[in-house]
Amino acid sequence: MSELHETRRAAPPSRTQAKVLVPDEYPMVSLLGSRDELLRVIEGSFRADIHVRGNEITITGTPDESGAVVRLFEELVEVLRNGGELSPDAVERSIAMMKMTSERPAEVLSLDILSSRGRTIRPKTANQKRYVDAIDKHTVVFGIGPAGTGKTYLAMAKAVRALQEKKVNRIILTRPAVEAGERLGFLPGTLYEKIDPYLRPLYDALHDMLDPETIPKLMAAGTIEVAPLAYMRGRTLNDAFIILDEAQNTSPEQMKMFLTRLGFGSKIVVTGDITQVDLPSGTESGLRVVQGILSDIRDIHFATLTSVDVVRHRLVSDIVDAYGRYDAEKQQELKSVNRQQRGPRR
Repeated sequence: MSELHETRRAAPPSRTQAKVLVPDEYPMVSLLGSRDELLRVIEGSFRADIHVRGNEITITGTPDESGAVVRLFEELVEVLRNGGELSPDAVERSIAMMKMTSERPAEVLSLDILSSRGRTIRPKTANQKRYVDAIDKHTVVFGIGPAGTGKTYLAMAKAVRALQEKKVNRIILTRPAVEAGERLGFLPGTLYEKIDPYLRPLYDALHDMLDPETIPKLMAAGTIEVAPLAYMRGRTLNDAFIILDEAQNTSPEQMKMFLTRLGFGSKIVVTGDITQVDLPSGTESGLRVVQGILSDIRDIHFATLTSVDVVRHRLVSDIVDAYGRYDAEKQQELKSVNRQQRGPRR
């Protein structure tokens, strides 16, 4: 990067020293954090020694480690140049991206999806950026991954952006009304009042992205529609951005019904977590089945997110991983029992 100046001089064998000069227009506190909290994150992730004096950063370590730290500081300064802000979480994700992917952290963390109500919605991981890019490039996109990976939130941000840019005339948000281990059918109220708990997460996301006062007007005009999946039957949806959330709770028949609602000038995003299926026992998930049916069709893309992409509390990622290990062990035990029941081959 042209504004970062790096010099090297001799150091003990197998160790090298690099100096990075940060441009004056970026306060060091924005790069290193209050009380050096961001610097401590970097120091804890590399074995190189990092010393700061004024706006000069000196890194001493193996050539690979020193080079990685230099590249990291280049990326972080680029994030600041693009108007982004750095936090311990953003720095940790930048380090993970550099170690695990070929994506540049600055390109991921600086991609503006939607600016609303004084804040900007951006992807926070390389997989999230690939998911957002896929929505731009394909007509139908499936976002599959665990809770907290931003599948629905990012899709809704793209939908609002498309509406603002007049790429579509309306947004349609839908979910299957399947109970997650609870029974709500006997609650008092109208049909809409009973359905509302299933759709509430979609309303919550809308309130993050639009002026709350405009949402009722947009819904009254039909520009934004939030409805259970059953209400999609028999319709053809033209010039719309359509999002099906919690798709793991569709049956194969419901999934086919939904996908065939696609009309001209429309885009579909389907999101779900195949590890959290709430369908009755014996009912196959339409989201699981559809991957084997449509994976080879052009203009349909399957994006996979993992626990690495969880952007909620860091414990959520650990919980997802722990359940993944548990499920894998249970599957292995089940296979072992089945082999024992079949007995030795003759």
